[in-house]
Amino acid sequence: MKNQSKNESLQHEVIIIGAGVSGIYQLYRLLDEGVNVTVLEAGGGPGGTWYWNRYPGARFDSESYSYGYSFSKELLDEWDWSEHFAGQPETLSYLEHVVKKFDLKKHMQFNCKVDSAHFDDESNSWKVNLNDGRVLTTRYLLTAIGMLSAPTMPIIDGVENFKGESFHTYNWPHDPVDLKGKRVGVLGTGATAVQIIAEIADKVDELTVFQRRPNWCAPLHNSKISDEDQAKIHASYDDIFARCKETPGGFIHGPDRRKFDEVSEEDRLAFWEELYSSPGFGVWIGNFRDVLVEKHANAAFTEFIADKIRSRVNDPVTAEKLIPKDHGFGTRRVPLETRYYEAYNRDNVHLIDLNDTPIERITPAGIKCSDKEYELDVIIYATGFDAITGAFDRIEFTGVGGQKLSDKWYEGPITYLGLQTAGFPNLITIAGPQGGSVSTNFPRGIEEAVDWATDLFRHLRSHGYTRVEPTQEAEEEWDAHVKKTYEYSLLTTTKSWFTGYNSNVENHDKLRYLIYNGGTPRYRQRLQQVVADDYQGFALR
Repeated sequence: MKNQSKNESLQHEVIIIGAGVSGIYQLYRLLDEGVNVTVLEAGGGPGGTWYWNRYPGARFDSESYSYGYSFSKELLDEWDWSEHFAGQPETLSYLEHVVKKFDLKKHMQFNCKVDSAHFDDESNSWKVNLNDGRVLTTRYLLTAIGMLSAPTMPIIDGVENFKGESFHTYNWPHDPVDLKGKRVGVLGTGATAVQIIAEIADKVDELTVFQRRPNWCAPLHNSKISDEDQAKIHASYDDIFARCKETPGGFIHGPDRRKFDEVSEEDRLAFWEELYSSPGFGVWIGNFRDVLVEKHANAAFTEFIADKIRSRVNDPVTAEKLIPKDHGFGTRRVPLETRYYEAYNRDNVHLIDLNDTPIERITPAGIKCSDKEYELDVIIYATGFDAITGAFDRIEFTGVGGQKLSDKWYEGPITYLGLQTAGFPNLITIAGPQGGSVSTNFPRGIEEAVDWATDLFRHLRSHGYTRVEPTQEAEEEWDAHVKKTYEYSLLTTTKSWFTGYNSNVENHDKLRYLIYNGGTPRYRQRLQQVVADDYQGFALR
């Protein structure tokens, strides 16, 4: 290979940070290219988010057969999913199976946390500093660190004083946690909390839910996959992945092209009833397209969902507390649930509205709100993540001239294609901010990104290049384009991790353009055009 001698003084040609869904596939592709590559993983095994998130009820909210990898027909043929929306243990087993099948584990280093990485301008290489004191060198550094892998704890006095068991959902203990007969408190009512609350409500003695902002939730309608359905799935994989390629979100669900105002009220309600009773994200992204664009259409569907909540929660006061008043349906990420609302009909489940009685502090015995102290045996923090950029901020990346990535992205990330950022050569951000994968059915998006990055490496090698980074002009153009895509939806009308808000993180109290809203087909077309134009926007040398 033309640049082999230039890499001889380096320990690796490529280092990948993270052994989750994207890191596993990127490793597979690079090994297939004969690249000297290693994966650095902070966890004790592969799996990424499915290794860490072991809380009760954790599972897919995209169909299992649309979430698995598509690159190997043999893998598709030999793996059977047991449920339409698989749980965490099965998903982790699947990823472990992939690693074993393709003999990837020997190229992975576990319990290996990256503290910092520094770009050497003279040698066009990265020095990677690990928490065990080692320093590794590599030509290219790839981040596969996940978009929801930096958990955030709430800013509440006394968290360290609690005498019982407590943990963030992301760091759920690997050893079994016995909740039977316990008084359990859950902070949060986001997607994770919705799964936990429904799962443990009938298993604990008392469950107290501390809610700051309710979310719009919709039924998952999960079920086992029958032998007959299994056979149909195996026979239909080409069609399933083709469907995912053509929809904006990379799911099997795509928007109904009819306009809200073109359909009679009777037909609209019948259609919405069908969506509400169907499995998966159709209720969100299979709706009339303008429900997520036009305020009046969104308001009508929002009221439809509000009435569904009222019909499922026995106590009218509790029902109203569970209905968001500050945003419309679908303008934040929609948690999918299984009998979540019915959990509040149980006598042992209590909903505390923190707008009425805010938390004052965590005490040794539990949680002290303005009205009383709630004594607890276990506190579960379902308080979310510093989404998409948080995992980058927890590693000190230093680029050209000593610039810190965290400083450059302090006001919000700026990238080219979500795959690189100017001033940080040879740093490829698989599933990075402003890329296509972070706003899609994740594996479908990362396969696009990984395949593109692998083609880039092949191009660099064949031409003897040792350095790649975007131009300032290309980065500015892409940033403007990403911001433009936000104008086509109602996402900016509310605060969510989609739009960069997190009250538990400094400077995350404003709109930050984290995701690409242009849809999978448009993003794929742009990637293809960049290659066709000889990697337009990238400086290669």
